[in-house]
Formats: sequence, structure tokens, C-alpha cells
Amino acid sequence: MSTLDWLIVFVLNGTVIAYGIYLARGTETSSEWFLGGRALPWWAVGLSMFATNVDNADIVGVTGSTFKEGLHIISVYAVGSVAGAILAAFFVVPKMYRAGFFTNAEYLEARFGPSTRVLSALIQLQYRSSMLGLILWSAHLLLTEMVGLSLVQAWSLIVVLVILAGFYTAYGGLRSVVWTDAAQGIVMMIAALVIFVTIWQAAGGWSGMTAELERTGRSDMTHIGRYAGDTGTTPPWLVVFAWTIIGSGYWTVNHTQTMRLMGSRSLWDMKMAALFGVALSLPIMLVSSSLGIFARALPDFQAIPDAAADTVYPLLANAFLAPGWKGIVVAGVVAAIVSTFDSMGSALSAIFTRDVYARFLVRDREDHHYVLVGRFATVGVLALGFLYLPFIANQENMIKAFTTLISVFATPLLITYLAGVLTPAHRRSGLIGLVVGASYGIIALVDRVAYDMVWLPSWFTSRWTSFAWSILFTGSAIAVTTLLLGGPSQDELAETKDSGWLLRSREELPAIREHPFANRVPPWLNPIPWAVLCFAGAAYVVFIAFW
Repeated sequence: MSTLDWLIVFVLNGTVIAYGIYLARGTETSSEWFLGGRALPWWAVGLSMFATNVDNADIVGVTGSTFKEGLHIISVYAVGSVAGAILAAFFVVPKMYRAGFFTNAEYLEARFGPSTRVLSALIQLQYRSSMLGLILWSAHLLLTEMVGLSLVQAWSLIVVLVILAGFYTAYGGLRSVVWTDAAQGIVMMIAALVIFVTIWQAAGGWSGMTAELERTGRSDMTHIGRYAGDTGTTPPWLVVFAWTIIGSGYWTVNHTQTMRLMGSRSLWDMKMAALFGVALSLPIMLVSSSLGIFARALPDFQAIPDAAADTVYPLLANAFLAPGWKGIVVAGVVAAIVSTFDSMGSALSAIFTRDVYARFLVRDREDHHYVLVGRFATVGVLALGFLYLPFIANQENMIKAFTTLISVFATPLLITYLAGVLTPAHRRSGLIGLVVGASYGIIALVDRVAYDMVWLPSWFTSRWTSFAWSILFTGSAIAVTTLLLGGPSQDELAETKDSGWLLRSREELPAIREHPFANRVPPWLNPIPWAVLCFAGAAYVVFIAFW
């Protein structure tokens, strides 16, 4: 890293972080801290969703995954993300928004009871804090392999970034997070294009890359339909299905994204923001995904073992980027790190504060008390990510660690949300389905991870088939319970047992707006045709262009 590179990194990222600290001023009420006062426009929310979706773990892990296994992972950023965005913004989150909820777990209490709410909150704390661990680990790889820092220097810088992100997030809440994420998203897009163009030229473009892959017998890497899993026996459609469930769960269950949608100034803004977020994510992740297979076409990278695939991105940047350009890419990486830190800090602290602390521990204090708790919780949840580092370090690669963990709790939670919104499931069925699905997930995880004590067949517990089984167990438990007990035992959304501040804060939210226009939504801005276009484009990418 030259002096010019460091100057670019500090100027770009320092400006954005300072902006976040500036925005934090004047944030006092819970509505402002948790939901940005429900005043956020679609384009800012969409940019923030993009910046949160494409974190540094994606940048590093996706490049490593495609270097090892080919392009099948783009399914999650195409069909998976679009399906999830549509489910979240058109079906799931509007119900929560209209009911005045601050978190998606609050909805589950109204639909399935308080036990489901607290279990959902605990699952989200586990699910997203494990992702924090992946982000921390990828940041370590980038700073040591790409920037050339020592272990002590790298981890010291990571801790500083956590503290800075935690500081403006703790004081400014969602408003600071969304606007800083929007700026960081722009930096990330520029950085992605810089490294893509550089590596494209080094590999001789797409034709040069494919010719080299054919020469080395790796031409299947550019075709999703030719990937057959770890053992070579998994049907490609099952892999795409698993990635679709992962993407749908991310956009629907993950409160780092649903929290942004809940902060939209109108229901129209919510839908357009989700579509804008995935529309930005797909081309950028196509660019990032292709770096792995481009690396396979570079002579100096062909000898890198699969076990070291997660080092490919930082090694590419270190080998091919000239001074100045390298600083832009590193600035993009740091922006990705900070944007995800602040997003997870704000979302998980909101879940802890409202769904655990205020609901079950300290029920009725003043508004400023819970804002203060949320601020302290921001720092605490960011620290949780460090606990997952030993597990992640022992996995073959980061993407495998991610897919190993995600089916355990997040998939049953996704099915529970969809059953609550889309079906007449009985009130008691949510908790039963969640427990049954999570129990299968734990059994499958133990079987996958404890290699010396495998006792279940791979078709029942492998990382690709586990998603289908998780859906089957969770959905069957909900369906059987509903058949035995009948439909909803009372109104679909019953009154929660919220009282005091939890109830007052909902009542103080601004009035719901359908759209921000004076009369009606212009036909060309109707979200439904745009949703159809996004899904058609995603399906084309997966099933035609790269199949």
C-alpha cells in the first residue's frame, strides 16, 4: 500500500464515518432511533439494503467459492434475492408496517404468541451474529493478504472499525445507518468495477478466460447446471433451490433488511426500495463472482489449493492493482465492513431492546431509557461476532461455513413467517413448527460438523439437501397442528401483551402513507411490473445465460 492508497482509504471512509457521526446529532426518540421516524425515501433505503447485502464476507467468500466450485453461487443473488425481496416488501413486511410493529419478532407474537416472539429474537441474534463472525474473518484475510498488515495490526484496525461503526450507530440509530450506507454503497460499486476491469484485462476478457478453462478441463465452472455439489451427485436444481431459500430467508427473516423496509416513508417506497436493492446487488455480485473463475485462468493462480480459496480476492488485488486503484478497492472493502457492522448493530440491538429487554425484563420505563439501552446493546451485539471465529477458522471456506449454519434456524423461521402471513395456520402451530424445524437443523448440523461420528445418510443432512428437509419438517409440523386444532383460534393478529413503552412507542409512529405522491402512483412507477421485470432478469441469468 502506497501513501496515495492510504490517503484515498482515509479520505473516503473517514468522510463517510464523520458524516454518520454528524447525522447522529439530534436523534432522541425511539421512533427516530429504531425506524428513522418512518421518513426514509426509497432510493436511500435501497442503497442501504445493497450496501448491507454485499458485505466484505461476500466479496472474499464469493470469490473463493467461484474459484473452487464455479458460478452456481450467483443463484442466491439472482433468483434467491429477487424472490426474497418480493416476499418481504410485497407480503410479509407490509403486515408488520400497518400494525405498527418495530421488529419482525413483534409480529410473531401477535400471530403465534409470546414464546414464538422470544424464540425468533434469539434465533436472529444467533443467525446474524454468526454472520458478523464471517465478516470479521474476511476482514482479517483482506487486511493481512491484500493490505499486508500483521496479525496484530489487522485485528487492531478491525476493532477500531467496530468501535467507530458502533459509535455513530449507537447514537444515530437507523437514520445514520441508512444515509451512511447509501454513501458506502457508492464507494463499493466503484471499487467493484475497478478490480473487475483490471482482472478482466489481465485474463484476456471473457473469451480468454473461457479458452483457458477449456484447456485446463474446467469449462464446467461457468455453468450453473453442471455443478453437482460436494460429492458430484447433487442435482443442480437442488443447489439452485437451496440458494433460493437462503436468499429468500435473508431478505425476509433478517431484521437488518426488514428494519430498513419498516423505516420507509410509505408502502410504495418500501416496495421500490427492495427492488432497487436487489437490482443493484445482482450486477455487482456477478462482477465479484466472476473474479474467482477469472483467477482460474491466470497462470500464477492456478496452483492455489482449494483450501486457500478464500485468499484469492486479496491476492488478486495485491498482484494486479496499481497504486491509487488499490486504494479505491481497499476503501470499498472498508466501506463494506463498516456498512455491515452498523447495519447489524442497529438491527440486533433493536431486537434485543424491544423483544427481550422491554418485553420480558424491564417493561415500563421512559422512552429515553430504552433508546439508551439500544445504544449500549449495539456495542454488545457487535462483540458477539468474535465468538464464532474459532468455528469459522476450522471450516474449509467461508461460504461452506455460512451454508452450514444458515439451515439450522433461519430456514424454519422463514417458513414460520410465510405460514403466518400467507396461510390460516393455527396460533399454536408457529412455535411447534419452529421447534421441530430447528431440532432437525441442529441434528443435521451435528452430523455435518462432527466428521468422526457421522451416523445419518448424506441425502438427509448434507448442506444442500438440508434446506428441503428443513422446509418439510417445519411446514409439516405447522400443517399437522393446524389440521388437528383447526384454523386460527382467534383473529389472525391478536393483541400482544405489550404494555407501557412498547405500546406507547407504536402509538406515536407517524400515520401510514400508501405512497408519497400528491394524487396516485404514476403507471410507470407501479412496483408490480418492476418486480416482474426483476424476477425475469434474475431467472434469465440463472437458467439461460449461465446454465
